[in-house]
Amino acid sequence: MIATMYRAVTRQIEVTVEPNFVPEQSSADRSRYFWSYTIVITNSGEETVQLKTRHWIITDASGRQQEVKGEGVVGEQPILAPGERFEYTSGVPLSTASGFMTGRYQMVSESGERFEIDVPAFSLDSPDSKRVLN
Repeated sequence: MIATMYRAVTRQIEVTVEPNFVPEQSSADRSRYFWSYTIVITNSGEETVQLKTRHWIITDASGRQQEVKGEGVVGEQPILAPGERFEYTSGVPLSTASGFMTGRYQMVSESGERFEIDVPAFSLDSPDSKRVLN
């Protein structure tokens, strides 16, 4: 299976996402499908920034949405100087064989300005999901 990468840039901060289906943690019989996703945040701007909060909207193939808000990512609130990057991997379970996620991070600049950056919407597709093209 070929990995798909998704990318968004807001205020010279790039966010890339690479989702991966995890068959060992999934069971079609129990309607449990699990994905890991690796996110890389790169500061291409000229000011140091810190990631403060995350806000996710997770949608399964039935249209059910789950919202997740919280402090930082994977227990951290990384500070990124110009040219620095932060990478982490997390995971998400769904009760359907496909879905998608989108989100935003709230950042704060060293001058104290708060702003949001986009996480690109990304698709969660298992080998069991049926692709439908319109």
